[in-house]
Amino acid sequence: MTSQGHRITLEPASEPVRVVRAGHVVADSAHALLLHETGCRPRRYLPPQDVRTDLLTPSATRTYCPFKGTATYWSLPGHPDAVWAYEDPKPEVAAVKGHFCFYDEDEPGA
Repeated sequence: MTSQGHRITLEPASEPVRVVRAGHVVADSAHALLLHETGCRPRRYLPPQDVRTDLLTPSATRTYCPFKGTATYWSLPGHPDAVWAYEDPKPEVAAVKGHFCFYDEDEPGA
């Protein structure tokens, strides 16, 4: 997707992603999507079946991106608003629907 010099591309992540918080594996996925967006670092979006959603607490935080849509946030113990997802993304990034993205996820394969 390209708009006024802004570009977003999605591709399967080439390596597994593991997210660990306070010694607990919160997510472990070999099926992450890698999102590249102009002006942002690449982000990995993990399918819900690979995330310990029982450890997530819904947050009231919402943010809006004109290219992706409205993001809903969740917190982890000691990490407020640490996780987000686009539950109704723009059509151009529909593949990330319901996938979770973590701030400061561990290195791929960790």
